[in-house]
Amino acid sequence: MTNRRKFSAEFRVEAVELVISSGRPIAQVAPEIGVVEGTLSNWVRV
Repeated sequence: MTNRRKFSAEFRVEAVELVISSGRPIAQVAPEIGVVEGTLSNWVRV
């Protein structure tokens, strides 16, 4: 069984803004903020 981490709505918004404003790929931003690439990708897509 895995431990699922909970991220606040504020953290999610800031993470998406970081990806969009920086113009960097999700694969580069995700490890910097401690999020799995697929999770960050889902947040950006929504």
